[in-house]
Amino acid sequence: MPALTFHLQHTDAHSQARAGKIVTDHGEILTPIFMPVGTVGSVKAVSQQQLALDVRAQIILGNTYHLYLRPGLEVLEAAGGLHSFNGWQRPILTDSGGYQVFSLAGTRKITEEGVTFQSHIDGSKHLFTPERVIQIQRSIGADIVMAFDECPPGGSPYAYAQKSMELTHRWLHRCFEAFAATQNKYGYTQNLFPIVQGGTFKDLRQQSCEVVAGMGATGHAIGGLSVGEPEAVMYDICQWCCMHLPAQKPRYLMGVGTPWNILENISFGVDMFDCVMPTRNGRNAMLFTSKGVINIDNKKWEKDFSPLDDGIPCEASNYYTKAYLRHLFKSGELLALQLASVHNLAFYLYLVNEARQKIIAGTFEAWKNEQIPILKTRL
Repeated sequence: MPALTFHLQHTDAHSQARAGKIVTDHGEILTPIFMPVGTVGSVKAVSQQQLALDVRAQIILGNTYHLYLRPGLEVLEAAGGLHSFNGWQRPILTDSGGYQVFSLAGTRKITEEGVTFQSHIDGSKHLFTPERVIQIQRSIGADIVMAFDECPPGGSPYAYAQKSMELTHRWLHRCFEAFAATQNKYGYTQNLFPIVQGGTFKDLRQQSCEVVAGMGATGHAIGGLSVGEPEAVMYDICQWCCMHLPAQKPRYLMGVGTPWNILENISFGVDMFDCVMPTRNGRNAMLFTSKGVINIDNKKWEKDFSPLDDGIPCEASNYYTKAYLRHLFKSGELLALQLASVHNLAFYLYLVNEARQKIIAGTFEAWKNEQIPILKTRL
C-alpha cells in the first residue's frame, strides 16, 4: 500500500506560501488546509454530514488520550477503527495525546520510559510510552498519527527547553521503531509524523528540525507554539522552522490559531493547521466572519436581520440571521452552539481555500496584507 504523498503545486512569488495536494488512502487534501478538531471522535456540536457538506472539511482530528480512555480500544477495534465508528470516510489525523497528558500537571509524572497520569474521568492510573502511543494510534486507525513528544510550557527557560527536546528526540526514535514493527490494522496505510520542539530558541529548533527531517517521514509537524508565547515570537519561530524543514514534505503547525495567525503562517510555508478556536469560540458566541469578529451576544445585533456571513459558501451562514442567532444564544437553545460552530468552521475552510486560490493566482501576499486588518476588526 502506498504511503501518503505530497505534491507541491504552486509557490507564491512574494512569500513562501505554497499550494499543494496530500494524497492518502481516504482521499485527497488540498493545501493549505484547516482541520476541525474532533477530540472524542466528534467535532463538538457538528455532525459528520455538516462537516462534509456545509463546512467542506477534507480532514478532521481525533485525540489519542481521550479516545483511549473512552470509548476505549476494545470498542474502536470491534468497530473497525475510528472511520467506521464515527462514519467519517475522509482522512483523519490523531495527535499523540502528549499535549493533554502534559496539561495534567498535578496528576502526571514524566520519566525516560514515558508519562504516568491519572484519568480525568475516574482517576485511574495509566502509562503512555512512545511504544504504547503508537499501538493506541494503530488501533484508532488514523491516516496520520503523531509521534509522542513533550510539549514544554510557553516561556520555558533554555535549559528546560533543551532537556525536553532531547527527551522528545529519544522518544521519537522509539516511536519510529514501534511504528516499523507494527502493521496497519484496517487495510489502509497509516503515516507517522514527527514533531519539532525546542521552545522559543532558534538553535534548539534548528537541531530539532534536523533530527526530524532525518527520520524519513512523509510529513513533519511543528509543535510547542501558541502555548503562551507572544504572537511575534510564534511567527518568528514558525518561519525559522519552515526554513529548516524539507520543502517536498507537508508541514503541520499544531494548535494554531486565529484566522490572521493562519494567514501569516501560510506565508511562511505551513500547509496544515488545527485549532479548537472556531468551535470553542463559537459556543461562546464569538463569530469569525469575512468582515471581522462578532460577539453575537451584543445588543447591537438584536434587530440585525442580515445573514451571518453571505460572503462564504455555507448554508448556515447564508440562511440564518444575526438577530436569530443572538435570540438562540439568549434563549439557551442548543441550536445556537451548532450554528455558530458550523459557521466558524466553514469560515476557516473558506479562508484557507481563498488563500490557496490566491497562491495559485500569484496574489497571495498582497491579499493577505489586505485581509488581516479586516479579519482582526471587532464589529
